[in-house]
Amino acid sequence: MSLFSKTTRKRILVADDEPDVLALVSLHLQRAGFEVLKAADGEQALRLARAEEPALVVLDLMMPGLSGLEVAKLLKQSPQTAAIPVLMLTAKADEVDRIVGLELGADDYVTKPFSPREIVLRVQSILRRMEAAPAVADELQVGSIQVDRVRHEVRIEGKPLEFTATEFKLLTVLMERCGRLQSREVLLNDVWGYESVIDTRTVDTHIRRLREKLGGAADLVETVRGFGYRMVAPSV
Repeated sequence: MSLFSKTTRKRILVADDEPDVLALVSLHLQRAGFEVLKAADGEQALRLARAEEPALVVLDLMMPGLSGLEVAKLLKQSPQTAAIPVLMLTAKADEVDRIVGLELGADDYVTKPFSPREIVLRVQSILRRMEAAPAVADELQVGSIQVDRVRHEVRIEGKPLEFTATEFKLLTVLMERCGRLQSREVLLNDVWGYESVIDTRTVDTHIRRLREKLGGAADLVETVRGFGYRMVAPSV
């Protein structure tokens, strides 16, 4: 079954080791019309995500054993589950924790204490973005950079490279829009799902890391001073 079909079924996996929070979030999602799967720890969340392939995972950051960050990382590393969006919950308000979650591929981030209604709205927003997303090719290539979306692989001149989930998403967005100028705000919204929640310097940091990994192909990512970035096709 395709991810789009899973989304239309509105099946949500909620993982939290606090029974009250798990019950509260699940109740409000059910009232909003979602089918809810529940997990009380990271191991159970990972098993359910792999077995059921839900439309979205609501994932607590701090759980005993396998943490939410570890679950998110494992989900994003597997081609089977990499496309499942993740909404992270945490009691930590520190920006470092938020950035780490986003770098691992989280699509949104909510800090405890939160309103259950906010969770429902965030989930609905993420799913709307996914359903509205246009169909994209499984493979992309600009110059010597090759991307296989299905296998979640990046190759430069045939050599495989390791990318985090966020780096992979940033690269594919730039490649899809090759030749088109992208502002930091647009990239922040389209890659991280935020309009102004986190500093746009986050984009600059990831672009720098992206260029370091691209090596000789780094020149294909062009800086437009005072505005943003764009991917450019190599001159013939």
